[in-house]
Formats: sequence, C-alpha cells, structure tokens
Amino acid sequence: MQIFQNVNIDWLGKTKYFVAGSVLLLILGGVALYQDGGPLYGIDFKGGTLLYVRFAQSPPLDTIRGGLAQRGRGDSIIQRYGPPADSVVLIQLEQQGDDDEALDRGKTLILEVLAGVVANTAEPGKQDFNAVNPVALAEVLTRRDPLVLGPASADRYRQLAAAIVEFRDEDRNGLVTNLDELSEVPDANPAVVSTVKEAYYPGSFAVRKTESIGPRVGAQLRSQAFWATVYAVLGMLVYIAFRFEWVYGTAAALAVVHDVVITLGLFAVFNYEISLTVIAALLTLVGYSMNDTIVIFDRMRENLRVSRREPLGVVANKSINQTLARTALTSGLTFLTVLILFLFGGEVLRPFAFALVVGIMVGTYSSVGIAAALVVAWDNWKHSRGVGAKAASGPSSRARQDQAQETRTLAAAGRR
Repeated sequence: MQIFQNVNIDWLGKTKYFVAGSVLLLILGGVALYQDGGPLYGIDFKGGTLLYVRFAQSPPLDTIRGGLAQRGRGDSIIQRYGPPADSVVLIQLEQQGDDDEALDRGKTLILEVLAGVVANTAEPGKQDFNAVNPVALAEVLTRRDPLVLGPASADRYRQLAAAIVEFRDEDRNGLVTNLDELSEVPDANPAVVSTVKEAYYPGSFAVRKTESIGPRVGAQLRSQAFWATVYAVLGMLVYIAFRFEWVYGTAAALAVVHDVVITLGLFAVFNYEISLTVIAALLTLVGYSMNDTIVIFDRMRENLRVSRREPLGVVANKSINQTLARTALTSGLTFLTVLILFLFGGEVLRPFAFALVVGIMVGTYSSVGIAAALVVAWDNWKHSRGVGAKAASGPSSRARQDQAQETRTLAAAGRR
C-alpha cells in the first residue's frame, strides 16, 4: 500500500527544529525530575505498602492524610484511583525499617487511621462483612447451620460462603452497603441472610488490594531494570555496528537513549510512577525505535550502492522519503492501538500505555530527524577534517566487497 508518492521533503534541512524540540523536552523533563527529587518510583522499586481502598461514600482524602500525618507518616501518598464513581483511593506508605514486620505495621497503621476517620458503622459483637474471607464465613455458617443440614453441612457451607464472597467482590466491587443485597446470591435464602446479619455488619470501606515489598528487594529490582535497559541498548549498538558500521550503531544507540530519557522526563511531568510494567514498555520502546532506525539505515545502504557520487545528506533524505509510507503505516497503527489502551485500558495499564504512546511518537521522529542526522553530521565533520573517503558514511565492509566485486565484473565485461 503506497500512501505517499514522489515525496521530496528535506528532512535534514529541518534538523535544527528536531534538535530544538528534543532540547526543549529534555529541559522540561529535567526540571520536573529536579523538582520531584528524581524519578517517581512505584512500590516495585522503593518498597513499602500500597492499599487500594473503596469507600461507600465520597472518600475524605484530606482527613485520611491528616490522620496519617498525626501518626508521623506525612510522607504518605493518597490519591483517587479510577473513575470518581467507584470511590477508590490509593494509599501508599514507604517502608520504615528493613524487617518484614515493617510491612505489616504499615498496613495496620493505614487500617487504624481509616477506622478512626471514616464514619463508624461498627456494631458491638459483630465483624466487618466487607473484610471477611470465605473460610471465616464458612465457619460461622457451619456453626449456626441456618439451612439445618446437620453434621454433613461443612462442604455445603464452604460452597455457599465462597459464592457470597464472590458476589461481594465481583458484583459489588468489594463493598456491600446493605446485607439484604445478599438475597441475590443463589441458595442464600432469608435464613442464611439473617445469620450473616447476626454475625456481621456492612463496613463503610473495603480494602480491594494490598501490595507490599521490602526496600532491599525494591533496590535490587531498580538496579536490574537499569542494567536490563543498558544491556538492551548496548546489544543493539553492537548489532548495528556489525551490520553497518560503528558510527551507525552509535547514532542509533544515542537516538534510543534520547527516546528513553525524554519518556522518563515526561513521566515526571505528568506524575506517573515508574514500575516494572513501565520498564517493560521502555524495553519495548528500545526495540521499536531501533527497528525504525534500521529500516532507514538499510535503505541508505542500498541507495549508496547506486548513488555513490551523491552527498550522504542527499542519500539520507531520499532514504527517509522512500521509507516514509512504511513508517506512517506501522507507527500510525501502533500508535492508535496504544492510544486506545491508554484511554480505555484502566488505571493499572495507564502508565504502561503512556510510555508506549510517548515512546512511539518520540522514537519515530528520532529515527527520522536524529539518528540519520547524526550519521550525516559525522560524515560532514570527517570531510571538514580533510578525510576524503566516506569512512563513516559509506556502506559496511560487506557492502564494499559487493561494490568491489561489481566493479571487477563491469571491468571484465568491458574487456570482453
């Protein structure tokens, strides 16, 4: 499919605009990182306790924040999570101490603060239904036997307890505000609902998910993520240097580093946390951006074989224009896919999708306006230093062998 025909854009003539845009984005990201004191790491990398709490009514964020501050945890991060109608709040505490008990202390502290600042719906002698697990609920039902099943009731009540908890977690998103709603559960007749109401009360909040990780593990994961990215870039550099020449590999590696740094800077600008899924997105970005760059470099090598007397800048412009349709189709369709994922994929996938949305845009323009421009700039510098041959801009050693063989073949044909 050819969507661009006879394109003749002077991409290298616009290099200064690409460079200016990159410098502006780098400065913007650098300022944001400086103001934040560095990247905003997620729980994966810095350690601590993370709770997702759903409230029956609008969550009192300031009250919760104040309650944690009174307990000496003013460093807590409290923010809404997901659609406002869900009334879900993300509460994050950095771990204090290296022992495993510190993680439990963080969760206990959050629950104590929530119990103190949220409207108290507790009833004496009863437990919070929104915090009960299937095993505990099955024990209560078995002991009270509302279905009058006799001694062989344990298995039946375990199944019924599992169905009730599943209804709470799946149908009511973890929070039941009126226990009469349990009548919608199959086999939960009025006697079962009455028994549950005798033992439990509907709490005003529920912990939907808990994540905990120690600081040592977080530091180790952070180090591994950094070196994984470095090794990926170095591996690409070696591959392109072998396939083309070292200056091509260096230019491609610098362009990829440029893409990753800008993406991380924009994470700081928009206050997105860097987690393991974001590192996976960055590694995907490294491969995607490098692929675009290789396509352009490969076309440059082909054009150099047939346009040996043309300046490298002219060849580079021609190569970018010839691959423009392919770049627009692949990058455009991929961009639309990750954009939809960013808009409709939910809060959990949003940082991952954001990294890909930004990375595809930055990676595409760096392949067109940065990587090729670096190779041409090196070639111009070499010539300005008096180097006559296109050492950096010429084709690889294998390509030069092909050219030499072609020259010998033409000479032999002329003699015949």
